[in-house]
Amino acid sequence: MSNDPDFQFLASLSLSLEPDYVGEEEKRLWNGSPFYWIKGRPSRQIGAIGEALVAGWAASKGFDVTRPTNSDHDRRIEGLKVEIKFSTLWTGNKIFKFQQLRDQDYDYCFMLGLSPFDAQAWFVPKAELAYNRPPALVPQHGGAAGRDTRWLSFAAATPPDWLKPFGGRLSQVAELIRTAAS
Repeated sequence: MSNDPDFQFLASLSLSLEPDYVGEEEKRLWNGSPFYWIKGRPSRQIGAIGEALVAGWAASKGFDVTRPTNSDHDRRIEGLKVEIKFSTLWTGNKIFKFQQLRDQDYDYCFMLGLSPFDAQAWFVPKAELAYNRPPALVPQHGGAAGRDTRWLSFAAATPPDWLKPFGGRLSQVAELIRTAAS
């Protein structure tokens, strides 16, 4: 650590500010988690980290994972165009919030939700996301221009019933991918 007095002051100030931004419950819940470091990354990086986690997991299961054919999806898994959405816990460490869902060129949406010591996942056919019917996805931004971007928010402990056929555990998602690719 630098001995520069200005650095030392900033480091001390940073530590004193942490409780204003990171709650004790969040620190306690994520303490020792292999995913804790992700919580501090900017949102743009968090999405890229989620994509890398999903791609690495899928490859470890023997799935062929390749680059997308266009910018409307994130990867091709077993030839399927897959949009990847990633969430760690939000709102008092209880809610998954999958953001920036759009009606674009993909076959499936792979949603990975991480808790401090658990992972949940869903492999949802695009048609099941219900872009044009409630209650699945709600507009993420206000105004007419924001209607194309939606999000899905739910309690991690009780995902909505309509999601149940599409996974919950990574092992279930692996089977869904195998079935979809056959």
